[in-house]
Amino acid sequence: MGDGTDSGPAPFAGYPSGLESVERLTDGTEVVFRPIRGTDGTAMTAFHESLSARSVYRRFFFAHPHLSDGELERFTHVDYVDRLAFVVTDADRIVGVGRYERLPGTDEAEVAFVVTDEYQHRGIGSRLLAHLAEAARPQGITRFCAQTLSENRAMLRVFLSSGFAVTTASEGGTVTVTFPIDPAASD
Repeated sequence: MGDGTDSGPAPFAGYPSGLESVERLTDGTEVVFRPIRGTDGTAMTAFHESLSARSVYRRFFFAHPHLSDGELERFTHVDYVDRLAFVVTDADRIVGVGRYERLPGTDEAEVAFVVTDEYQHRGIGSRLLAHLAEAARPQGITRFCAQTLSENRAMLRVFLSSGFAVTTASEGGTVTVTFPIDPAASD
């Protein structure tokens, strides 16, 4: 603040519209990547309920057909610093969600994402990961971690082909991935 002291991560002043982008997927579909808003509750409910039971299981590790009011509140109300979520929209419909949440008192954040079945394998997961890393770095987050089911080969491919220096550990049907999000650390 002009006195040379480190004031910590620079918080966003409200909704970070500078993080919005319009992008073309591998099949030519044009979608919007943007931070989630508190007003996205209805669209999030519709998104979650549009997911197949398999996609929900792969995201939550158990059957979870409906979001509770508390989950919906938590998922749509983030601080854009320690907790951030991106939605991917086609028209006004959410077709993908990715989020990070800082582990308390660390520079590491857990990352997770899910894409509706009909939009999978079009590059959304990889782009969500890149957008999350880009937004997390200025907030002082230097590492991401995630857990995925061993059977979820598509998700593992997203992490392993991200260009980040990913390490993995398997235990009991799940794989934990960790990696620095500084591009220089992956060279």
